Amino acid sequence: MKIALIQMDVKFGDPEFNFKHAESLMNQAMENKPDVMILPEMWNTGYDLERANEIADEDGKRTKDMLSSFAKKHCVMVIGGSILTLHSESEDVTNTMFVFSRTGEELLSYDKIHLFRLMDEHKFLKAGNKIGLIEWEEIKIGLMICYDLRFPQLSRKLVNDGAKLLVNVAQWPTARVDHWKHLLIARAIENQSFVVAVNRCGKSGDTDFPGHSMVIDPLGKIVLEGNKNEEIYHIDINIDDVNEVRGHIPVITDQRLDLY
Repeated sequence: MKIALIQMDVKFGDPEFNFKHAESLMNQAMENKPDVMILPEMWNTGYDLERANEIADEDGKRTKDMLSSFAKKHCVMVIGGSILTLHSESEDVTNTMFVFSRTGEELLSYDKIHLFRLMDEHKFLKAGNKIGLIEWEEIKIGLMICYDLRFPQLSRKLVNDGAKLLVNVAQWPTARVDHWKHLLIARAIENQSFVVAVNRCGKSGDTDFPGHSMVIDPLGKIVLEGNKNEEIYHIDINIDDVNEVRGHIPVITDQRLDLY
């Protein structure tokens, strides 16, 4: 599985710029003909939450149109990071991930279920109430957004439901980059899964974002580690490695779900 990780800077509160910039990077990423392309969290607006109702994508229409047509045109699955989405019927705003197949079919709409209080998400956004799991070309993929990473119960639920690849998209700050790295490695080791994590880079107000997008194999080995600059990273993983690792040390099989 060839994966393109789009580690991009995000212009605070400027959807027009960010849409054009994201599409430009996506086109560049296609030069390596990936099977899967992944964007970071809230790439359309950044954390301009006080204007969320004003600048959010209404019902995700613009984002879905762009990602769907791109996926179909280039025959690539797009994991669309996440965006601020305004739901017209309820007037709620969510931090939402959209995923599209190679044919442009929408595979998933996942609203972030853990809202990050340090960034005041709980004051402006509504939490989701379902997990993010898809099956694509006979591979189950578990999907998470940033703060979701800190909840091992979620990752294990996704794996117990069949996931062999865990994907996290984020706006994780430099101040806690050590947590980012160690938690990603832990999620890979404990779940014997590939973990692919795409973080933004750049600066927003007083907050620095380190990039540092990563790919971890099912044994916890870092097989890709990004720098702090805007970059497109490419990697080819063999998902069959998951079966080999789980067969050698049967952690998933040996769970005592009757006790915990």
